[in-house]
Amino acid sequence: MPLLPGSPPVEIVLRRSPRARRMSLRVSGLDGRVTLSLPKGASERAAMDFAREKEDWIRAALARAPVPALVGIGTILPVEGRGLELRPAARGAVRAEGGGLLVPGDPARAGLRVAAFLRHLARDRLAVACDRHAAVLGRGYARLSLRDTRSRWGSCSSAGVLMFNWRLAMAPPEVLDYVAAHEVAHLAEMNHSPAFWAVVGRLLPGHAAPRDWLRRNGAGLHGWRFGD
Repeated sequence: MPLLPGSPPVEIVLRRSPRARRMSLRVSGLDGRVTLSLPKGASERAAMDFAREKEDWIRAALARAPVPALVGIGTILPVEGRGLELRPAARGAVRAEGGGLLVPGDPARAGLRVAAFLRHLARDRLAVACDRHAAVLGRGYARLSLRDTRSRWGSCSSAGVLMFNWRLAMAPPEVLDYVAAHEVAHLAEMNHSPAFWAVVGRLLPGHAAPRDWLRRNGAGLHGWRFGD
């Protein structure tokens, strides 16, 4: 990955796009990642020359970006909408207990263990929610997968594959349920037409409140970092 020299050096993610007519820069408001989009035929050297010309803008944008919160023992982490303090445990699996999240093993790997716990939790909760909504809709889905996507909380493919961001396990249960209903509704309507939203409303009356929560607080869920 090319670096913009300086103090500190800045990693630049180059993204070639056949539709791009000129170079453009974006600094993520979630984690400060700097992405430079460039036309298909542009060289890396030209791209980095462009980045150097925009260095003041890049560093100013990075200064405004939120600092990622690294998860470790002592962290108070949202789990299903509740703040739980990560506490060391002698043995067993990661588990919620007494207002805390007990994490066994090497404290240096606590973040990775908690991420695995959240992925399992998300899969369990989403499978139940999707099965329930699909039964109401009278349609089946092919399978359920989890990723850590930046641009969306879920998706539904034309083949009926449902994908979700496992960070939904940190959100309140009604928010996870809303995203499940939203994607299951796409099994009937592969669009965001009034007909689609009517299906969402049938599956989850009162979905406006969790949808609004996700709009206001979703970026904060992306701010947690669990280690390499």
